[in-house]
Amino acid sequence: MRRFGLLILLFAVILGLVSPPANRLLDTIRLIAVLGGASAPSVARPMDYPGGRADLYGEAGPVLVLLPGAAAAGKDDPRLVRFAGALVGAGWRVMVPDLAGAKALTLSSADADEVAQAVRHAPGEKVALAAISYAAVPAVLAALEADVAAKVAVMVAVGPPYDARRVIGFFTTGTWRGQRLEPNVYGKWVFVLSNSGRLTDSGDRALLEAIARRRMGDPRAAIDDLARRLGPQGAAVMALLDNADPDRVAALIDALPPGIRDEIGRLDLSARDLSGFVPDVLVIHGADDRIVPVGEGEALTAALPHGRLYRLDSLAHADLTVSGLADGWTLGRAVYRLLEWRDRMR
Repeated sequence: MRRFGLLILLFAVILGLVSPPANRLLDTIRLIAVLGGASAPSVARPMDYPGGRADLYGEAGPVLVLLPGAAAAGKDDPRLVRFAGALVGAGWRVMVPDLAGAKALTLSSADADEVAQAVRHAPGEKVALAAISYAAVPAVLAALEADVAAKVAVMVAVGPPYDARRVIGFFTTGTWRGQRLEPNVYGKWVFVLSNSGRLTDSGDRALLEAIARRRMGDPRAAIDDLARRLGPQGAAVMALLDNADPDRVAALIDALPPGIRDEIGRLDLSARDLSGFVPDVLVIHGADDRIVPVGEGEALTAALPHGRLYRLDSLAHADLTVSGLADGWTLGRAVYRLLEWRDRMR
């Protein structure tokens, strides 16, 4: 904790010398401190709007729409609640929509419609939009709609995927652009849960869901009793999951049932023309991310006309807690940039 205090002090001294607005500096320090483990207020009010509902934190200030990633707790994830409280302490009102697909781990391009509705009905003429992990995909897709793009002033993407096929290849083979890494198996089984419902064979749907839930509970659990009962559709999915050869990934994806293969294409940001993307985008990614490799955040940043990358050495995939001077400085710069937008939006 002493080291973290020294980090905050150093950041205050350096940033204070080059950035006159003292309130923005103090808010940056406060937000980083809360992310580092200090307590934050987290009282939410329910908000209903056409097509959805959300929790609203804070009483005043510009609105930031905070999107949960793929997690069963959804908007009630303690990490997300802590993040919302930290943002309120930094002068934002925070709207956290209840994204049904992300909470049910049934991810699809239709999630972009939920995000778009949340942005359209968020209070204020302009909003900030922050997305954790997978949620960056529907956030970007939503902001390709002209009216949504006009309302989003700035976007923050934490640990975002970019090339859907490449990410699938990573969590199945452990290889990313020729590099051998150890993937977190969570991504693999979220993929199965997301896509089991897209099979036309109801038996295979049930078997794949059972396989995924068993492995999410215990990554080493035996699944042969279920896998051997799969028909051709489920077997095609398991062939991709069991594959360890990166050169076979493309063919195995192409061999998936059409419902799954087509949805992968719709969620692939690398297949979209982002050259006209309007909002400023702050991409925060950890080099140690084992669900979505940091190179995905780098690639997304490069594809965006107004993208800025903040690469940290050590950052859990969906948790903004940092340690060390270098990472604290990098995250501090990202937070300070976000607060510059807060002040423009007031």
